[in-house]
Amino acid sequence: MSLRCQQSPVLAGSATLAVLGVLLLYFGEPSGYGKYTGSLMPTGTRLPARAAWFLQELPSFVVPAGILVGQPRALFGPPATALLGLFCAHYFHRTFVYSFLTRGRPFPVVLLFRGFFFCMGNGLLQGYYLAYCAEYPAEWYKDIRFSLGVFLFILGMGINIHSDYILRQLRKPGEITYKIPQGGLFTYISGANFLGEIIEWIGFALATWSLPALAFAFFSLCFLGLRAFHHHRFYLKIFEDYPKSRKALIPFIF
Repeated sequence: MSLRCQQSPVLAGSATLAVLGVLLLYFGEPSGYGKYTGSLMPTGTRLPARAAWFLQELPSFVVPAGILVGQPRALFGPPATALLGLFCAHYFHRTFVYSFLTRGRPFPVVLLFRGFFFCMGNGLLQGYYLAYCAEYPAEWYKDIRFSLGVFLFILGMGINIHSDYILRQLRKPGEITYKIPQGGLFTYISGANFLGEIIEWIGFALATWSLPALAFAFFSLCFLGLRAFHHHRFYLKIFEDYPKSRKALIPFIF
């Protein structure tokens, strides 16, 4: 028995993501992991960063990948399956590559659970929409929205991966001290890795031309943009020689 698209859950899920983004902007505090673990999450059980990131990101890959495998279509056939494949590619990297390379601080379990359920809900929302609701014309591959969106997605993913590589090279295994990142987009902004991921999801929203993807892109902008702002402020506070011309998220602007 095949599932049919039900717009109400899709609209409700999209609205929820958008509301979360607005709340993040309103309260204006970074999530309590990484640099902010000690100040914002002073107590509670913590897991090693690699295990925590793996567990948190896993449903964002497994849920949509399971939906994708269940579709009787070729991956590079209809545009919807190709777009869902892009989503899975991002989270395959985050789950099975990034999580095993990261050298971050121990991760609060309470935030792990929050992230896990968010990733599960978002993975289900994006996967369900593209598998059962999205309808694209056969010529969607030639549409400028698809072409530009996929280009931005790949560009953003490349920036994100390269920036994460630069950050990892700042520390030797076991080190927890902070250093000034140099190279790549870090020459111009403090949150190069965050900008890369924001560009990814803007590209994904453009390529899918869908409300769920737009809501996720907006949420990512709010969440990661806020984190970039606090990172920038953190660097300016602890490094007297931090480049004064460097911005937080957008080169030369903000």
